[in-house]
Amino acid sequence: MLPPLKVRNKLFEWGEKTYLVGVLNITPDSFSDGGLYLNPAKALRRAEELIAAGVDIIDIGGESTRPFAKPVPVEEELKRVVPVVEAIRKACDIPISIDTYKAKVAEEALAAGADIINDVSALRFDPAMAKVAAKANVPVILMHMKGNPQTMQVNPEYEDVLEEIALFFEERINFAEKSGIKREKLIIDPGIGFGKRFEDNLKIIKHVDFFKRLRLPVMLGPSRKSFLGQILGKEAPERDAGTMAVVAYAALKNVDLVRVHNVAMANDVLRVMEAIKGVR
Repeated sequence: MLPPLKVRNKLFEWGEKTYLVGVLNITPDSFSDGGLYLNPAKALRRAEELIAAGVDIIDIGGESTRPFAKPVPVEEELKRVVPVVEAIRKACDIPISIDTYKAKVAEEALAAGADIINDVSALRFDPAMAKVAAKANVPVILMHMKGNPQTMQVNPEYEDVLEEIALFFEERINFAEKSGIKREKLIIDPGIGFGKRFEDNLKIIKHVDFFKRLRLPVMLGPSRKSFLGQILGKEAPERDAGTMAVVAYAALKNVDLVRVHNVAMANDVLRVMEAIKGVR
């Protein structure tokens, strides 16, 4: 059993349930909800909706990391996310993660009231990020990505996708610990859709419990991703039902966290799955 993690007033008891991470993109170009919450007042209303729907963590991002997305300057990213973090923190005590690979953005978001760093680069893109995380003593989500958002979907190849991701995590975990980040503060995310082929995404989901061997909490982020579009023939906003199939499967596999756009629907799915799993 993994040690529990206290974030603000919330205790995450790993292995007891699957927790919900709600997406709040403060961007004009995210693949699913770009442009909807650029206004801080609208973002706060969305955060309140996520809380009412049963979210456990609100994940705030100010730069799209969809395939081929262009990087956003640090000052622009700060202008997008910091007022939203401040507004949510003034309104409530919900745990907030900042979805960024930039140390300056993470540092200022934490100062504004964020609690967790969610780094799609697993501390690789900004040499200062590990130092910021260690100094703040906050949880860090390490995500696997092959390449970067501009290159990750240009013919990604693996001989053994599960083993290669696990080896990547072993190296990143070692780096994080040597940088002063406590192991019990780390969470891993195999990075659905980040430098993965269609079949890679399905294999990662099917065998997601493979990563339990690393003895860290595992997060899965399937929400509205393009592999679902390939299966269903539907655009991003219409992929919630497909997303929920993955959420239900993740619950069966005892995944610790799922990152989704439609928190209300995912919460219903998880409540039913917990009731079924609870029957002897």
